[in-house]
Amino acid sequence: MTPFYEILDERFRNCIRSSARIEKLYEGSRWAEGPAWFPAHRALIWSDIPNDRMLRWDETTGSVGVFRHPANYSNGNTIDREGRLVTCEHGGRRVTRTEHDGTITVITQHYDNKRYNSPNDVVVKSDGSIWFTDPTYGIDTDYEGHKADAEQDGSHVYRVDPYGTVTRVLDDFVKPNGLAFSPDETRLYVVDSGRTHVKDGPRHIRVFDVTKDGKLTGGKVFADNGNYDGLRLDTDGRVWTSATECVHCYEPDGTLLGKIMIGEPVSNVCFGGAKRNRLFITATTSLYSVMLAVNGAKTF
Repeated sequence: MTPFYEILDERFRNCIRSSARIEKLYEGSRWAEGPAWFPAHRALIWSDIPNDRMLRWDETTGSVGVFRHPANYSNGNTIDREGRLVTCEHGGRRVTRTEHDGTITVITQHYDNKRYNSPNDVVVKSDGSIWFTDPTYGIDTDYEGHKADAEQDGSHVYRVDPYGTVTRVLDDFVKPNGLAFSPDETRLYVVDSGRTHVKDGPRHIRVFDVTKDGKLTGGKVFADNGNYDGLRLDTDGRVWTSATECVHCYEPDGTLLGKIMIGEPVSNVCFGGAKRNRLFITATTSLYSVMLAVNGAKTF
């Protein structure tokens, strides 16, 4: 086995190809985050938060260019059912959508008439609802946003329904971070990276059951052996998540199958390529990818 992979469970061999190397596609970010794949454009967009810009990698040419600058210190990105970019902005303390003509629509910027802390990561459910986390990383200092006082009473998770109504769905996190749905959308995985602010605080992934009306129950710890940030799932429900200087792969029952070794702190991942079998990895200064033997779950 190549040094790129660490196999902890034999089932991991069916998820990877030992001949598939880790490819560095770009280097030059300060803190790369929020990768989102756009099938129609065969391109990946991601955030370079401290440099206040968004970058775009073109699969057809391998070239990288600036997609947006300034970018309101954007962090997490995803696409909705219409193929539009949905972005969490630290600087604007809001969640926005980029329309097909390039104009920007504000999805939400207040809860209970108070500004959010700094929306961090975002996913779109198949019913069109938008779910996002809101820790304080973008207002703690001027490095990833604008230093400011928090107006909310903590760091929470929110849902915006298709009609624009905002609901606080989780309020027992220290610093909610990455989040992702299972392929059938019956489970929601949410990272709590609270150890960045609280000594011996959480650094785990929790999993919730999702009811048909969008309510969450449960919330047990799914995994707790890594400094997690962003995560995505494959079609069989395995969880692929950043974990310090590597990517962890977990079975739906929480078994850690193996690791992809990167060599610098990983922030986030997403599946892309024509068959969604290419894992894109943002890690501090760089964008990486690796071809896998599994396919990413479809996201909206």
